[in-house]
Amino acid sequence: MTKIGELRELGVADLEQREGELAEQLFRLRLQKSMGQQEAARKLQESRRDLARVKTLLREHALSPGRVAPETDG
Repeated sequence: MTKIGELRELGVADLEQREGELAEQLFRLRLQKSMGQQEAARKLQESRRDLARVKTLLREHALSPGRVAPETDG
């Protein structure tokens, strides 16, 4: 589980990349759950919440154009 404070330190590009990774992970976990793997159920819930956090922060960045995103070394 990723905390919101850790995500706030990331730039928009990093958040968008993280969003893609989480979407792929969610797809794989849904597939595992449909095949009956029990441990996928908990991870599925955590991934869904992490994805929601990332999408929330991306939306905040989109709505506040005056806000400067932190620079990332990448």
